Amino acid sequence: MRGARSLATSWPVSEKLWWEAPMEQPGPCGGPLSAKAASFQDAVRTLNTLQTNANYLEQVKRQRGDPQTQLEAMKLYLARSGLQVEDLDQLNIIHITGTKGKGSTCAFTERILRSYGLKTGFFSSPHLVQVRERIRINGQPISPELFTKYFWRLYHRLEETKDDSSCVSMPGYFRFLTLMAFHVFLQEKVDLAVMEVGIGGAYDCTNIVKKPVVCGVSSLGIDHTGLLGDTMEKIAWQKGGIFKCGIPAFTVLQPDGPLAVLRDRAQQISCPLYLCPPLEALEEGGPLLTLGLEGEHQQSNAALALQLARCWLQQKGYQDTGELKASRPSLPGQLPLAPVFQPTSHMQHGLRDTEWPGRTQLLRRGPLTWYLDGAHTTSSMQACVRWFRQALHSRERPGGGSEVRVLLFNSTGDRDSAALLKLLQPCQFDYTIFCPNLTEVSSTDNADQQNFTVTLDQVLLRCLAHQQHWSRLHEDQASPEPGGPAPLLLAPRPAHTHSTSSLVFSCISHALQWISQGRDPVFQPTSPPRVLFAHPVAGSGAIVLQEAAAIHVLVTGSLHLVGGVLKLLEPSLSQ
Repeated sequence: MRGARSLATSWPVSEKLWWEAPMEQPGPCGGPLSAKAASFQDAVRTLNTLQTNANYLEQVKRQRGDPQTQLEAMKLYLARSGLQVEDLDQLNIIHITGTKGKGSTCAFTERILRSYGLKTGFFSSPHLVQVRERIRINGQPISPELFTKYFWRLYHRLEETKDDSSCVSMPGYFRFLTLMAFHVFLQEKVDLAVMEVGIGGAYDCTNIVKKPVVCGVSSLGIDHTGLLGDTMEKIAWQKGGIFKCGIPAFTVLQPDGPLAVLRDRAQQISCPLYLCPPLEALEEGGPLLTLGLEGEHQQSNAALALQLARCWLQQKGYQDTGELKASRPSLPGQLPLAPVFQPTSHMQHGLRDTEWPGRTQLLRRGPLTWYLDGAHTTSSMQACVRWFRQALHSRERPGGGSEVRVLLFNSTGDRDSAALLKLLQPCQFDYTIFCPNLTEVSSTDNADQQNFTVTLDQVLLRCLAHQQHWSRLHEDQASPEPGGPAPLLLAPRPAHTHSTSSLVFSCISHALQWISQGRDPVFQPTSPPRVLFAHPVAGSGAIVLQEAAAIHVLVTGSLHLVGGVLKLLEPSLSQ
């Protein structure tokens, strides 16, 4: 967009797309910064220079090329960093992909195995507040000091081994962090590493691993269609790309078409693939399992995690893996069923103690209850809505006064925001707020939140498009009242658009200030700008929020949005 201002906003919007081709670092060739003088923020700022130009990303999508070539490029970066693919076998990797629930499955799996006293590594994406969240040891993000040490060690090594005839010395953002995770886990001598796929599976840079101990595929759905295909069968083919010959793999119940694709992919390379029985089958004759993550959909993720953890333990010679129960035989032509067993006490404690911020997370703060879920596909949004409505149904109702429901929403990339918003309609929100994934109007003081691939105009226009979709959904239900107030807009709005009780703010901080009205005991910013109350909807809504006995706020549509909200509501996450 010509003339648009460059913006430092929240997280790399397209951060996980550059596994497909070797990326060019922008700017002239130059020597590395002094490691002695480099701080954690210096490291993150340098890492951010590897964020890939959005136009180049579009070119990569169109010219994806041979996927094997992409993996060979990742192997070359690995070799330049001082490792060979065979070195990764020492990490005893659990490799997990899927469309929804793969992060939660990873979190369950890691926590179960940690409860056995094992030293765990966990690589995930995206991060919510700080980039070091992506590389965890024993469930905790590596320290700023450890991040800084390993970042510069890898950065200097890649600089030293670059081709003198070329300025291309560095992999892209996600590739670099994947390489760094391998080095951290090897040097810190973890007993195992849980590796979450970035996007897809077949072409993902984590897929250079030749000999994982076990693989898993969580629930499939439609996402990243420009990269993975526009049907669940095409997406299933991509996800099945992590299967390896002779390496056991597990999946959960999927629609018939995608499940058949996974089965065929596994058979073609002699990968033993098993279908996980439901969690209820493992609970029969034993105690009910308590999950640390809320929502009915987490039962599927927990069932997969139990099978992955048990398989890993058995492969490594552990005895305490749960007593087998009688199980139903598989039907002809179907996937064989995974074992039905009694979860051990270690497994039970691991499931109960699992934490995974930003996914079906509740924060209760005085009269405010924040419901945080990074759902961004239609299937995950359906699960989010079920969780939110169930949580509202089981809540304690205030003795007197009104209750207000607020939606805070944003969506990025090629997602169908209109479809996501339609799924949210039954929640009957009193106010709907749209804002970009931008914590503050300017994030230059925090390198973790810098992104130079988008502009302020672009993100605000996207928010206005969300608001127009929301307006049309309500216009389809009922004709608007004539003369009603217009929504608060930060850019010109088409004359035909009309909505009530919806607002657009320029950043997350302003949105939270308006929603909380100073009533959140932790989030207490300085005096809000006058513009927050200048619009009729904002002014009248402020009074309603100030007087409400309870305020229920659902934050969803983007993990990056949820991360920005958590940064403000939970300051300890930034320390």
